[in-house]
Amino acid sequence: MDYIEIGKIVGTHGINGEVVLAHALSKKLNFKNIQALFIENMNKQKIPWFVLQSNPKNTEETILKFEEIETKEAATPLLKKKVWLTQVDFEKLAGKNNPISLIGYQLWDNKTSLAPIEEIIDQPHQVLARITLEGKEVLIPLHKETIIQVDHQKKEIITNLPDGLLEVYLAN
Repeated sequence: MDYIEIGKIVGTHGINGEVVLAHALSKKLNFKNIQALFIENMNKQKIPWFVLQSNPKNTEETILKFEEIETKEAATPLLKKKVWLTQVDFEKLAGKNNPISLIGYQLWDNKTSLAPIEEIIDQPHQVLARITLEGKEVLIPLHKETIIQVDHQKKEIITNLPDGLLEVYLAN
């Protein structure tokens, strides 16, 4: 099964075991129609957690109540854990116009296939795609000057990257 990382648990809320999910979906989200969110355990396994209640706080945070978590102390082990959705649930929530929906797309520099997008970093003045190339983390700016084409059918993004950008990351 394919999973997409959407954020992490950043805090507890109240005394009844609710947690605050900081997510990158850039809209007020209610997860009540999602069967489960997946949270990484210490072995990097994705464990399903079933949502009892979901209350959007703002466009970046949602307060969640999970099954079997009844106290603040029981919620504490979930802090700072990454949260994932299945690909199917992610597509339901993200929408095609949200930059995070590009996770998993194959990134191309003209006719050269680079790597699949692992993360979207949505900053106030630019969107960056994080890929791994030759074992190194590479950040690619995605904006109208670099993107030639986005093919949602093939899940590909064709770019024309500035000369020397990849070499900066791959040197050494």
